[in-house]
Amino acid sequence: MTSLLYYHDRYLQHQTGKHPECPLRLTTCATQLRDKKIWEKWTVPTFSPATVEQVKLVHDRDMITMARELAEKGGGNLDADTVVSPESFHVALLAAGAAVDATRKVVQGEAANAFCMIRPPGHHATADKAMGFCLMNNIAIAAAVAAKELEVPKVLIVDWDVHHGNGTQDIFWRDENVAFFSMHRYPFYPGSGDRDAVGEGPGKGATWNLPVPYGTDRMAMLTTFEYQLQEFAERVKPDLVMISAGFDAHKDDPVGDLGLETEDFATLTNIVQEIADTWCGGRVVSLLEGGYNPPRLADSIEVHLRELGKAAAKKQS
Repeated sequence: MTSLLYYHDRYLQHQTGKHPECPLRLTTCATQLRDKKIWEKWTVPTFSPATVEQVKLVHDRDMITMARELAEKGGGNLDADTVVSPESFHVALLAAGAAVDATRKVVQGEAANAFCMIRPPGHHATADKAMGFCLMNNIAIAAAVAAKELEVPKVLIVDWDVHHGNGTQDIFWRDENVAFFSMHRYPFYPGSGDRDAVGEGPGKGATWNLPVPYGTDRMAMLTTFEYQLQEFAERVKPDLVMISAGFDAHKDDPVGDLGLETEDFATLTNIVQEIADTWCGGRVVSLLEGGYNPPRLADSIEVHLRELGKAAAKKQS
C-alpha cells in the first residue's frame, strides 16, 4: 500500500519574522527529501483546508474568531510566542486539513500510513487558547474527526516532541475514545505533563505521561518509551495510531534538546509502528510538530519517512 506525504507551498506564507518556527524549516526538509530521492517514492495528494466546523470539534468559537480577526487586521501576537501574519489563519486551516485528509484516507484503507509536513504546529493549542507557536491543534482536530465522523472506536496519540503536548492532553482529558501518550523533557515548557496526570471522568486512565529529566541516558530513554508505550497500548487497544512527531528532542536543537541522535527517531518510529502493526493493521498518521534546527530536522524527518516507507512496503508484500 502507498504512503502519503502531505505538503503545500502555502505553509510558507505563515510569516513569523525572526522566530524559530519559520518557513526555512519546511523548505530545508523539502529540498533534502527531493535530493535524496525520498519525495518521489511517496504519494503527494491534493487536499482541502479543514472546515471551521471540524475545528470546532476541539476549539471554541471565540478562539477561532480571535485568530481569524487578528490575521484580517494584518497580524500580531496571540501570545508572547505565537505569531500571526495576514495569511496565518488560512494556513492553519490548511495544516489541519492535511491532518484530516490523511486520517480519512488511512482509516478508509486508501493508504498504509501518512506523514504531514505542516506548519504551524499544533499540540500546545488548548480548547480555548493558541500558544507555544500553535494556532490550532492539528492532531486533536484530526483525532476528533476520526472518533466522531469516521467512528474509529479508539485513537491513540503518541507525542514524542521535547515539549509536553499540553493542548492535546487538555482537549481529551475527559475523553475515553482518544488516548494520549507523551514522552517529553520535564521540568520544561509548558510545565505540564507530570506522571500523575492521567485524565478525569470517562477519560481517567486514557492519558499516560513519561516525563524525562534532562541528561537521561538516551538508550535508557528509548527502552523506557518502548516498555511504557507497549503497556499503555495493551490497555488502550487502538484502532488508529497518530504521532505528534516533534524532532526538537534532537541534541542539536536550539529550542529543545533531550540528547537524542538522528537515528533515535528511526527507533522511535519503529516502536510506534510495531504498536500499530499489533493493534490496528499498521495504520499510522504522523504530523510534524517541533524541530528548530532545519538541517537536523531534515535529517530526522528523512529517517522517519524511511521507516514508515519500509512499513508500508512490507504491508504491500
